[in-house]
Amino acid sequence: MIWLDSDSPLYRHQMNEAPAETKRPRVNVRRPDVMELVSAEVAVHFHSSIVEKLRDQGGRITVGNTTLLLAEQFGFCYGVERAIDLAYASRRVFPENRIFLIGEIIHNPDVNRHLREMGIVSLPWQEMTSGYDTLTEDDVVIVPAFGAPTTFMEKVAERGCYVVDTTCGDVMKVWRRVRGYAKDGITSIIHGKANHEETRATASRALGEKGEGHYLVVLTLADVDFVCDFIRGGGDKEAFFKRFAGSHSPGFDPGLHLAKVGVANQTTMLKSETEEIQRRIRAAVTERDGDSSQFQVFDTICGATQERQDALIEMLRKPMDLLLVVGGYNSSNTAHLVEMAEPELPTFFIRGASCIRSLEEIVHYDLHRKEEVTSNYAALFAPEKPVTIGITAGASCPNNLIEETIFKVFELRGVDRAALGAE
Repeated sequence: MIWLDSDSPLYRHQMNEAPAETKRPRVNVRRPDVMELVSAEVAVHFHSSIVEKLRDQGGRITVGNTTLLLAEQFGFCYGVERAIDLAYASRRVFPENRIFLIGEIIHNPDVNRHLREMGIVSLPWQEMTSGYDTLTEDDVVIVPAFGAPTTFMEKVAERGCYVVDTTCGDVMKVWRRVRGYAKDGITSIIHGKANHEETRATASRALGEKGEGHYLVVLTLADVDFVCDFIRGGGDKEAFFKRFAGSHSPGFDPGLHLAKVGVANQTTMLKSETEEIQRRIRAAVTERDGDSSQFQVFDTICGATQERQDALIEMLRKPMDLLLVVGGYNSSNTAHLVEMAEPELPTFFIRGASCIRSLEEIVHYDLHRKEEVTSNYAALFAPEKPVTIGITAGASCPNNLIEETIFKVFELRGVDRAALGAE
């Protein structure tokens, strides 16, 4: 296996992994000549002059009786930009090779569609399939920004493929933390979605170098309260395993492995919820032991995720009639923005401008029903009524989708895009 990302030596150092044996010299896909072409290509696909213009003028524009607000922080983060750049660069460096991607590069259908059009084939990430056995030494495998479980990485290494690793640095910090927990005999309690790519990758690292570590994935505060009750005084193991089926390490025994615990998290969770989870578990350990010495915690919320959540909190202090949250429906950090805004005002989770069908219809994802639905909000879009509409987006949403949404809002309000300064 040959590691192609120029950051990979640091990755190896941080992860305490031995370098893979290589048969050919390491290739750097981040060559200046390659990245110059990649930057231009990515700009054509995903950048927006209108969005940058609005950002520069404070994220507010009013034309007639229509006002649009942009959150101070939204859209692509550095980790996402880097992952996309590396994926594009892999095709430039290997124009004739087969290129595969473990799952999706990020949670945005528009970005993943562009990669498919470049001939980059997605491999299953939920389970190892026979497709991995067909990989050869001439194939390139891209690891997504979420990372991949160790079993997948070992399989790719076994096949001797080139590897372009786009794993986000914030995710790798979490891996380093849970590996440390395992080394010290501490069970990792991971706040996240058990079937999310990042959480599964983190859980695999929580097993430690020898595979003897343990983890438990919790999602809700109700999950945490259940665990805390067990920490305080034990409980029904059968009920425990029923509740956390598929969310714990092999051989997990709550009677043994909740003695020493450390909290980590999927990097895109709500910081306030993770902090509350930390507080409750610390309190349970302290009540059981008399002190919190058997509890550890490390802040592993992604900085970009927190910036977007903080920006939305600030935005919600301003009067708005409607909020549009743009992003992929399977994007965790985007979904949390929707959760934060829903109690405050009408909020719609949309993939892009096409979801705003007319003055009468908005197609959006309902987090509670877990399906796409259609809502009627004609009164808010009616051209004769003054309206203020807010827009934000998750860390995996490109600016071009935000731009199209801005244009669609104003067009429905009878404002031509030329009035917005569009070129």
